[in-house]
Amino acid sequence: MISKLTAAAAGFPATSIRTSTAAHIGMTKAGPALTRIELSTEAEVEGISEEPFERVTETAKAGCLVSRALAAVPAITLTSRLVGAARPLAA
Repeated sequence: MISKLTAAAAGFPATSIRTSTAAHIGMTKAGPALTRIELSTEAEVEGISEEPFERVTETAKAGCLVSRALAAVPAITLTSRLVGAARPLAA
């Protein structure tokens, strides 16, 4: 998911990023399968507000190697939370 490298590449250096995943397994006609994956990201990023942060996280999700590998999963959701108040970048 989002990494410090991704955030920095977007022009916003991250102090910390934590991502967790919950995978849901259900029965299908073919047998047990992943039916939903829930991603949750918390990040402390200097100089960013909610809107650009959401864009960075959605871009990271779309380009994530694991998300692309799991493209057959019917639903992959993302909840992201910007931690701390937005602070301007140091000059």
